[in-house]
Amino acid sequence: MNPAPSLFLIGPMGAGKTTVGRRVAAQLGLAFVDLDHAIEERSGAAVALIFELDGEAGFRKRESELLDELSARPGIVLSTGGGAVLAPESRRRLHERGYVVYLETTIEQQLRRLAHDHKRPLLAAPDRRARLQKLAAEREPLYREIADLIVPTGLNANSGAVARRLIDELGVRWQRAAAPATAEHAA
Repeated sequence: MNPAPSLFLIGPMGAGKTTVGRRVAAQLGLAFVDLDHAIEERSGAAVALIFELDGEAGFRKRESELLDELSARPGIVLSTGGGAVLAPESRRRLHERGYVVYLETTIEQQLRRLAHDHKRPLLAAPDRRARLQKLAAEREPLYREIADLIVPTGLNANSGAVARRLIDELGVRWQRAAAPATAEHAA
């Protein structure tokens, strides 16, 4: 058991982090937060526009700052973007502040699930398969590095089945810890 006050979902785009995360949060009675959506709300701009104006480095800076803030909140299910694990500091925060679940998927699953998605800047490539393979080669070791639990999403598994399997696994593996006391509450 790994006691932690929050649950963090990591994995590549198309793994189902947002869809599964919403279901798991509802089942566990926790608040759900999608990091990419939170970035859009805070900045007032879509992720694609942020990439266009600030480049990937500008987006990653915003992502890392908001991840620091959100990962400190107790009692949430946080769905991260696929690249949130790139910064060593973000990996450390995720690992130290919550129970990290890696939703594992295949390139074939990603291609199928993202076939009609034209909003993701990192997918804007002539050869989507090659792009996804490159991203997987860079990121998969980082996902594994900080994962407390790896859940394959399966070729035929729908989000409901993955969420049920994850909840079953969490019942055995995750001890929901109380939020740490802050200095102002400890007095």
